[in-house]
Amino acid sequence: MAKQYDVLFRLLLLGDSGVGKTCLLCRFTDNEFHPSHISTIGVDFKMKTLEIDGIKVRIQIWDTAGQERYQTITKQYYRRAQGIFLVYDITSERSFQHIMKWASDVDEYAPDNIQRILIGNKSDEEEKRQVATEQGNKLAKDYGMDFFETSAFTNHNITESFTRLAEQVLSANKKDLDLLRASVTDELNLTALEEEEGITDGAAASQKSCWC
Repeated sequence: MAKQYDVLFRLLLLGDSGVGKTCLLCRFTDNEFHPSHISTIGVDFKMKTLEIDGIKVRIQIWDTAGQERYQTITKQYYRRAQGIFLVYDITSERSFQHIMKWASDVDEYAPDNIQRILIGNKSDEEEKRQVATEQGNKLAKDYGMDFFETSAFTNHNITESFTRLAEQVLSANKKDLDLLRASVTDELNLTALEEEEGITDGAAASQKSCWC
């Protein structure tokens, strides 16, 4: 059986609860948008395959809970990731201010060569905007990150931002590409992961349906 992809990367969505991480994920992987908000519990994931420079890249995207009570669990996934989205809501100054905390956690727990992109979500809600585009640009520049304003509702910059992070991860890992090339058996075994990470019942990872 021919392999359906050449390399497997893990990307992580981080940010406060309610900024739209699940909606971004579902729009990208399934082209779906559901306005009803159900907070993520623990960590969920979805998969998608992209072709970049002739390489079939399978990206496993982990959607993390933003609530503080789950952060001990979600931090266990930082070291497994090659790329991270730091997401805030342009209608919430508070979520923007908290990006520095999330970035600090990434610095502490993630691998040194982790690739990061800053996302200002809900760009369709311009009338409710509390965070100027210039503020997002400046923060991203300060941290050496690319910056996108996105809307899961209108599908604005969704494919562009996910593809860009995948490109950055691929570029950063070019030298190790042979080590990262996936075999048919490289699909993540969730049971083994849960045992390894010590995730308790009720906060285990699961492949989720799209309800934001």
